[in-house]
Amino acid sequence: MRLREALASWVDIEPGVTIPCAAASAVALVVSLGGWTREALPIDVAWVAVVLCGVPIVVGAVRGLVVERDVTADVLVSLALIASLVAGEWFAAGEVALIMQVGSMLEDHTSERARKGIEALVRMTPQTARVLREGRQVTVAAEEVAVGDEVLVLAGETVPVDGVVVEGQTSVDQSVMTGESIPVDKGVGDEVTSGVVNQLGPFTLRATRVCQDSALARMVRLAREADASKAPVVSLADRWAAWLVGVALACALGAWALTGEFIRAVTVLVVFCPCAFVLATPTAISAGIANATAHGVLVRSGGALERLACVRCVALDKTGTLTMGRPRVVAVAAVAAMAGAPAANASDLSFGETGVLRLAAALEQRSEHPLGKAVVASWEERASDADALPMPEPTGLEVLPGLGIAGVVEGVAVLAGTAALLAERGVDTAKVTAFVDSWARKGAALILVAADGACVGALALADELRPKAARAMEQLREQGIEPVLLTGDSAAAASGVAEAVGITDVRARLLPEDKLANIRQLVDAGLQVCMVGDGVNDALALRSASAGIAMGGIGCDVAVESADAVLVSDDLTRVPYLLGLSSATMRKVRQNIALGLAINLVAVCLSVSGALTPVTAALFHNCGSVFVVINAATLLRRRA
Repeated sequence: MRLREALASWVDIEPGVTIPCAAASAVALVVSLGGWTREALPIDVAWVAVVLCGVPIVVGAVRGLVVERDVTADVLVSLALIASLVAGEWFAAGEVALIMQVGSMLEDHTSERARKGIEALVRMTPQTARVLREGRQVTVAAEEVAVGDEVLVLAGETVPVDGVVVEGQTSVDQSVMTGESIPVDKGVGDEVTSGVVNQLGPFTLRATRVCQDSALARMVRLAREADASKAPVVSLADRWAAWLVGVALACALGAWALTGEFIRAVTVLVVFCPCAFVLATPTAISAGIANATAHGVLVRSGGALERLACVRCVALDKTGTLTMGRPRVVAVAAVAAMAGAPAANASDLSFGETGVLRLAAALEQRSEHPLGKAVVASWEERASDADALPMPEPTGLEVLPGLGIAGVVEGVAVLAGTAALLAERGVDTAKVTAFVDSWARKGAALILVAADGACVGALALADELRPKAARAMEQLREQGIEPVLLTGDSAAAASGVAEAVGITDVRARLLPEDKLANIRQLVDAGLQVCMVGDGVNDALALRSASAGIAMGGIGCDVAVESADAVLVSDDLTRVPYLLGLSSATMRKVRQNIALGLAINLVAVCLSVSGALTPVTAALFHNCGSVFVVINAATLLRRRA
């Protein structure tokens, strides 16, 4: 028991060596092999490598056996080290120790880095809330809000708890939680979840859930559960360690028994050291990660590449992933154009498509609503044309929450808003009904425009599709990988985007936990699933999938920290490239192991026959290690 406790104390001590120690060991082995100091020093300088690189390996092996009851590759290496020292083969012992520690350093270099997605989720949770009690506004900790409390939420603030609006009109950005690209208007009686952002004026909600049971709190808990369920990747050498130790001991004892020479048993143990196994994975993965980085993809770990290589299904978010993540005017209808009345002069432009957009933009330039800002941005893009008229200043503005905006533009009374607003003001919208219905089926937001009591046109606003999205989906199918669309947006909006990029499996109106459930459903069906997303609402799916890829350019911190890989330039064609690179990397690993085993088999036969000594055996079996490095380096030349 005391031995176990003593060895357990080493668990938190890193047994590996630093780069300077490894360099010192390499120099010592070169000097020992040349025999330059054998007469000047009382001991062989190869002992430097044995102490600096070998002792940590032996300690780790003993700790694994005694404390963790586990047989690792270090056990076989330790047997070879001890046998070489007993036989007086200092160089062989030091050389084996150095090669193994180089492999360990490479594994450390590509090991899993701590991800902070859960912490980011916690940080974005509001810490305080403005509660209305006895007619006064009181700021309390979010955890102290009780069911039934009335909470005031100001413009720009994140909603702290789930609730129902009891006073006020506003528009909230739900993309964080649901992925909807278009902000949603909220009025009295509408439900609002925690985590969404109030974009307009203040409103009051009545809490229906306490902070611990809110939508955002549930996301944190589910993220922790998903992260805990993802098992760490075990190195190939350790995976096969028990088998290797048994075979190595059997071969060494057999050689000793057949020849009666202990030195041959030592030679067999030396050539059996899993140097190729130890180097096979980290060298190939290092090269694969370097290639990915050069092509704008940041991969977090070797384990991520291994999981990506097995992917057969890619689940994609819509807003910010397949689309640009911001609304823009995608179509303009003008009643005059429908009637076939061309604009004869500049004043007639008020009734053409450009004029309709200009009228709406003139009103919306003073609006804080996201759709209004999108209208103004679209006009500014068109206004770069030298022939475009300047935008006039509106007067008599009247903001109608949830409906639209009214005002006077160049002496004309203008309305811009929903069909309900125009109907309320007695405006006939029959001439734009076909346009409105067509774009509504595609999930677009509609703004109807009226001038002096007559409908003059309508605008359709939707999220812009990424230019290379369709090509990326085609490349995935060419690799035999099926794309699936998972989105919190409406079924109409999801279907429109899916049709444009060629995705047939569409699942819409999904909350974050629904995305998680769909990922698990696909996994239960026997598929290795990769999730591609950009928002907080994708964090759970990114963590629970076999592998996750985040959009780095516009992606939020939570998504980026939850993913295994990040697309720096948001180029979706990098997804099929990364999956192909991952498969190529794993093929290199298998090739390296196969050749390493073949070289070891030849070396064992030569060792038993006496053709190799421990020193020459150590050099011979390093041929496999050299091939591993060269073969892995070919991944650096792979092109996207």
